[in-house]
Amino acid sequence: MLKGIPKIISPELLKILCEMGHGDEIVIADGNFPSENYGRRVVRADACGGEAMLDAVLKLIPLDTYAEDNFALMALSGGDTEIPPIWASYDAIAEKNDPNVRKSCMERYAFYERAKSAFAVIATGEEAIYANIILKKGVVK
Repeated sequence: MLKGIPKIISPELLKILCEMGHGDEIVIADGNFPSENYGRRVVRADACGGEAMLDAVLKLIPLDTYAEDNFALMALSGGDTEIPPIWASYDAIAEKNDPNVRKSCMERYAFYERAKSAFAVIATGEEAIYANIILKKGVVK
C-alpha cells in the first residue's frame, strides 16, 4: 500500500501514468466510449465515474504547459445543444488541480482519431453523455 495515491488508481493505472512522458495523452472515457476499439492500452475502471477519475489522475500528473490544448472534450453532435452538466464539474476539478488548463472541444470523429494515438484509455463507468476527456501530460517539476 502507498500513501497519497487515490484509492481508485489501480496498480496498472499507476504504472501507466508513470510510463507516460511529456506530451503523451490519456483518455478518460465514459461508459459509452468504444474504449477497446480506440485504446492501445485500456485500463478498466468500471466502478468509477469520470469526475472521481479526473480528480485522481490530476493529483498525479501535470498538464502540458507547452501545448495549445491539454484538456480536450468531445463536442456535441447530432443536433444535441444542451451543455452537459458534467462539463462544469470537469472544469472545476481541472482548475482546482492544475492552473494551466487549456481546454478545447473536438468533433466526435476527430476525438476518436486523437484517442487512437493516446498512450492509454481509462474506461470508466461514467453514465453522463459527452463525458470523455483527453489529457496531455506535462513536465513533472
